[in-house]
Amino acid sequence: MKDVIIQTQALTKVYDDVIALQNLDLTVHENSIFGFLGPNGAGKTTTMKLLLGLAKPTRGSGAIFGMDIVEESNDIRARVGYLPQDPRFFEHMTARETLDFTVRFFFQGPEEAIEARVAEMLDLVGLEEKADRPIKGFSGGERQRLGIAQAQVNYPDLLILDEPAAALDPLGRRDVLEVMERLRKHTTIFYSTHILDDVQKVSDTVTILNHGELAAQGAIETLLAGSGGAAYSVVIKAGDVQAALARVRREPWVAEIQVEPEPAATRWTVNVTDPDAAEARLMRRLLEDPEMVVAEFRRRAYELEEIFVNLVEGEGGDHDGQ
Repeated sequence: MKDVIIQTQALTKVYDDVIALQNLDLTVHENSIFGFLGPNGAGKTTTMKLLLGLAKPTRGSGAIFGMDIVEESNDIRARVGYLPQDPRFFEHMTARETLDFTVRFFFQGPEEAIEARVAEMLDLVGLEEKADRPIKGFSGGERQRLGIAQAQVNYPDLLILDEPAAALDPLGRRDVLEVMERLRKHTTIFYSTHILDDVQKVSDTVTILNHGELAAQGAIETLLAGSGGAAYSVVIKAGDVQAALARVRREPWVAEIQVEPEPAATRWTVNVTDPDAAEARLMRRLLEDPEMVVAEFRRRAYELEEIFVNLVEGEGGDHDGQ
């Protein structure tokens, strides 16, 4: 079992009469890429401020590396790298100069070692060929990659990224995601985003926040399976559909069947509570009718966007939090 890096218990923040965050329980494990999702105003930024010691909780508690986020925030921040949503740089400086300037806040080693550390970071984020060009000519994706290198330059045990790919084009987003994947072996990554496709590509654990409250949390594959269940798509072209429907509905692992007539066929979406039982027995139940012709039988792959929208829309409309 990997070590727990972040742990919160009933973490709550109230600004005047606005509840920005309520009873948040988080668990983030070592070397994971933890996607922190939620619509605007869900409480993501508030959570990051609390974790970084930039705000104090109204109630509840949190720990990073086993240290209290209020009482030991200085010790925590010494081991954390942080990338804000919109990193700013001295435009006339080069990427190499920027990292050289940053690393000297953390590392007082010999000049050769400092140069090696800077070169390592440039290589890590794929900027070695542009290392000596002024930052004012960098694209949005290159700026974000430089920001990640700057946050990683002190070899942090935890990297917190606030919307690292929010304003980037598809190529820039791809490059940032590749850097995050490479960093997994070096650190734990906790990042907020609203780009659901990116989360599905790189995250192994996801939390969805809505109206300041936890809406869902778990391994990405568990959420994509439909909150612990699964669904099968079945297309029947011939046979006694009604009799088959009655047979399948009697199975204890069948939660719901949605029936959609199609031209010359019938499509079912079979929601099940036990995917293993469904895999072993669903097709058998269908083929008890020798006249049955099944044109399609597959486990349905949920998209994270579908789960996210269902959770958010199911809990109400817009909310203006922190």
